[in-house]
Amino acid sequence: MEALDSLEVFDFGGSIVAPNGPDSDFLRDFLDFLNRWLRDDESRRAIMVVGGGSAARAWQKTARELAPDAPPESLDWVGIMATRLNAELVRTLLGSLCPDPVVINPMRDFPFTGRVLMAAGWKPGFSTDYDAVVLAERFKLRRILMLSDIAQIYSADPKLNPNARPITHLSWNEYRNMAGREWTPGAKLPFDPVAAAQAAKAGLTVVAASGRDLNNLEAILSDADFIGTVIGSS
Repeated sequence: MEALDSLEVFDFGGSIVAPNGPDSDFLRDFLDFLNRWLRDDESRRAIMVVGGGSAARAWQKTARELAPDAPPESLDWVGIMATRLNAELVRTLLGSLCPDPVVINPMRDFPFTGRVLMAAGWKPGFSTDYDAVVLAERFKLRRILMLSDIAQIYSADPKLNPNARPITHLSWNEYRNMAGREWTPGAKLPFDPVAAAQAAKAGLTVVAASGRDLNNLEAILSDADFIGTVIGSS
C-alpha cells in the first residue's frame, strides 16, 4: 500500500476513550480538534486505532472469576470485541470523515477513501498497539502517536513509588526491559511488548503522551516542544 501525504497514526488507549463507559466530553473535544487539524490542510489523513478500555477489563474480569480455567485466547477475544465496540462508536461520531468499515485485519486489503480510517482489535495474542504498528508499516510511516491517560512513561509506577521519575526518551531495548517481552490479555502497559518488538524491528518511533492534553498534542503534530516519552529514534 502506498504512503499518503501527511498521514498520522493515533493509537488511543481505551482508558481515555472509555474509562468507565464512553467519555463524551473527551470524544467531543478530540473530534473538534481532529476536525480543525484536518481542515487546516486538505492533504492530512489520520488512522485511529482504539483500545478496549473499561469494557475490556470489566468483561475479562468477569470471565476470569466465573471461568478461571478459560484459556488466554478466550480472554483476548473478549477484549477484542470491546475494541471493536469503541471503534464503531468513534467511526459513527466521525460521520462522513470515515466512510469505510472499521479495519479488523490490518494484514488484508481494505479501502481508505475518507480522511480518517478506524481500526480495532485483530486476533488473540496481539493488542491494538500491534495493529497500529502493522498499519504504520503498510503506509511506510515512521512514527505512531500513542495517546493514553499518562503524560509520560515513568521509571516505576508513580502511584506506588514516590521516587518514580518521568522519562523523555527510551531505546526499544530499554523499553522492552521495563515492560517485559510477553503479551498478557488485559495487561495495563504503555505499549504492548509484542508490538514493541515489531516496532523495534521496523525502526518505528512511538511518541507516548497524554491524549487529553490537546494543546500538547498540537505541539507534537507541529514539531514543537512537548511533554511525552519518545521510544525508539530520537
